[in-house]
Amino acid sequence: MKLLYTLFFALLLNSTYSQSTNDYFEKIRNNEAALTAFFSQMPKGGDLHHHFSGSIYAEPLLERAITDDFYLNTETMDVLKEKPGTGNWQLFSTLKSNGTLDAYKQKIMQKWSVKDYNHVDYPSDKLFFESFMKFEPAIKGNFGQGLLELKNRAISENVSYIETQLSTIPTAMNTDDLTEFNSRLRKLALLKDENAILKSLDSVYSSVLKKDANSYAAAFNTNFVARLHEDLKIDDKQFTMRYQNFVLRFMEPVDLFKNLVIAFISADESPLMTGVNIVSPEDGATSMKDYWLHMVMFKYCHSRYPNVKYSMHAGELTLGLVQPEDLTWHIAAAVYTAEANRIGHGVDMAYEKDSYDLLRYMAKKTIPIEINLVSNEFILKVKESRHPLSLYKEFGVPIIISTDDAGILRTNMTEQYVLLAKRYKNVSYTDIKQYVYNSINYSFIKENVVKKQLIKDLDSRFKAFEANFPLK
Repeated sequence: MKLLYTLFFALLLNSTYSQSTNDYFEKIRNNEAALTAFFSQMPKGGDLHHHFSGSIYAEPLLERAITDDFYLNTETMDVLKEKPGTGNWQLFSTLKSNGTLDAYKQKIMQKWSVKDYNHVDYPSDKLFFESFMKFEPAIKGNFGQGLLELKNRAISENVSYIETQLSTIPTAMNTDDLTEFNSRLRKLALLKDENAILKSLDSVYSSVLKKDANSYAAAFNTNFVARLHEDLKIDDKQFTMRYQNFVLRFMEPVDLFKNLVIAFISADESPLMTGVNIVSPEDGATSMKDYWLHMVMFKYCHSRYPNVKYSMHAGELTLGLVQPEDLTWHIAAAVYTAEANRIGHGVDMAYEKDSYDLLRYMAKKTIPIEINLVSNEFILKVKESRHPLSLYKEFGVPIIISTDDAGILRTNMTEQYVLLAKRYKNVSYTDIKQYVYNSINYSFIKENVVKKQLIKDLDSRFKAFEANFPLK
């Protein structure tokens, strides 16, 4: 009986704390400074839509390039370790000695991130996607520093888990003898002959790819991911990290399929590699031409490796970016054909054919949507009521809040929740708390004991957070 009383009063106390927190939240939801303080301290669970390279801020990347004395292209702000044969390239040490380094620093920051972006000089989506290749050489060889930066920043803003997209695309696997498959696969895709595509993929997989793909995946898992993760002691009582492998949409079909097989094998064999993704601009020429073919490739790999989870960038499009008819089927193809476990962005949901049925299906099958408010606003100019967040909420699709590329976008997880609270008055504190728990419950973490511990930790964090209210 004593135990029952104890449990009853504990539940009552927690309910009182939660109501007091909700009352304070409603009081401040139009006050951005107060919301920022509130969400800075609120436990935020996991960041599941997270690109490793795009999440590192430009300042440390620039410092690494200066310290290692990279070459800077003084016209484009690209950096390279070795000087190319053509172009106006200068060593950072030279720029420092002639007194021009500080002037270039500002220009570099404006090309490597959205810093000082004025909405006039350069299209926002072009600036965003071009920035990756400009600073990418400064990341290579410094993956450990980047992972620690992300971990420390997450801990400082009460994020306990990151599922980051981290990959090294192999280049040594020769597929020159398979190039005729590119035209064959594309012809079959135009005919929507899914069975023939699956047979063609199977012949490539069985005759050429599997053996080499296994060795590449094993090397990536053991020599790269596991070594970094263990040497840096990434996991501790405050924080946990897992990784998604990914493929690039702009690659030719056979090359993309090669890397997709490697990614699936990698995720199938390592507890640290929790899943697979597909990235790059969805509106690119090759991305649009081969989109449905990519969905069938995911379906094929799923048949080979049924235990591998995958999230997919889908519907990161809006009216004006592509032809109207191209907005009507991308999310549906990712859900129905590729059978994705989570959807990233999903911004064009309102334009999807039979969108109500698609939303009901996602809710029924518990296929979460990864919402990236700052990213969608900057890249697509989609925000507030144009954003389909309320549609997903209305149909009961599980919602997860994430950052996408916090470094390039110069944002953090706290800002995502501030915008959520300010812009969507039908989203309550109870909803927000559920979204936080969704970020752990719908993560791809394979180890049940790890996921359970993160949930237990989240319970404790919320209990401590909500004990602050009402403020005195």
